[in-house]
Amino acid sequence: MENTVEINVNNGYEPQEITVPKDQVTKLVFNRANPSACLATVQSDELGFKQDLPLDQDVAVTINPKQVGEYDYSCGMGMFHGKVVVK
Repeated sequence: MENTVEINVNNGYEPQEITVPKDQVTKLVFNRANPSACLATVQSDELGFKQDLPLDQDVAVTINPKQVGEYDYSCGMGMFHGKVVVK
């Protein structure tokens, strides 16, 4: 079973923090409404993704966290942050 979480990208990430279950494939669907170049990329070294976010398009990033914990992601410039909490 796949879990899907929609994240709006405007003046940061909304919701800023999400909770997902351990060992469950989760699709994070980002939609960027803000034309700022800062928000044009979302990335997480901890979760292993870097993805361009075209304006006004849904972009899916699939994760499958194997360990409980808190994992950060940010815009390409590191100014806006979000968090994935794995339980």
